[in-house]
Amino acid sequence: MAEEFRKYLDPRTLAKISGLDVKARLIVEGFMAGLHRSPYQGFSVEFAQHREYVWGDDLRHLDWKVHGRTDKFYLKQYEEETNLILYLVIDTSESMTYGHGPVTKLDYACYIAASLAYLTLHQRDAVSLSLFDREPYQVLKPNTNPAHLRSICQLLETARSKEKTQMGTTLHEVADRFPRRGIVLLVSDCFDRLDEILSGLKHLRYKRHEIILMNVLDPWELEFPFKDATLFEGLEEYPELLAEPRSLRHRYLEEVAAFQDRLKKGCRGLNADYVLMNTGQPLDVALSAYLATRAVRTAMPGR
Repeated sequence: MAEEFRKYLDPRTLAKISGLDVKARLIVEGFMAGLHRSPYQGFSVEFAQHREYVWGDDLRHLDWKVHGRTDKFYLKQYEEETNLILYLVIDTSESMTYGHGPVTKLDYACYIAASLAYLTLHQRDAVSLSLFDREPYQVLKPNTNPAHLRSICQLLETARSKEKTQMGTTLHEVADRFPRRGIVLLVSDCFDRLDEILSGLKHLRYKRHEIILMNVLDPWELEFPFKDATLFEGLEEYPELLAEPRSLRHRYLEEVAAFQDRLKKGCRGLNADYVLMNTGQPLDVALSAYLATRAVRTAMPGR
């Protein structure tokens, strides 16, 4: 495995999630490998190309003439049959560079992006990548080619920023940029105004995307374990602050819990997934747990 792949694609993570499918709970434009149903079934569509049969595909689309000539199984694909698209939208603002240990929130976000890109491309679906701070500044268009993973990892290498987060502006912009429905996976610490975040998410749902919000936080941000007088470094244009942590801890934890609760409820109201990603937790455990839960929920009637 090339060096740039090793950095973001942890073998333990890939081993645990490789048997799980990233499936859309909402209808998306197309299907691939028998996982995704096209909303255009029943309409007249034109033949576009062949692709090799994969176990689980609908046998009605097999081209028996091609099989007779090649002794291999190929399916007919039509103009309206396209891949599911996973839009990865990664926050690279200054606050994402925080980490009390060797792994920052941005590192963790990049590991998430690379792992799910690997899984999605392995399913023969398409992946797009957008990096943002104040606005999207790097964008890779959707692609199904396995070699696209190299481009994704290379772009993640550039994911460093000193800018302030503006999630609302970014989400409105990408909602207009993403022309076809798919799964939008937003990875961020969500250090922004809640109303602006939810406004952007509403725009994505208006465009009929499915949304997964992975809220990446460091354990110290969740636990606030500081005891002695501490000089806190300001990020995203905030000044340094000398404070007595013990007097602040209770109120700080209350504020964090209240913000997360409002964000969860906002996502639930939009039929979007909210997932807290603690950088202190092994990524293979966090991702496999979420994808397993999602797979069960996807299979439930009415979902």
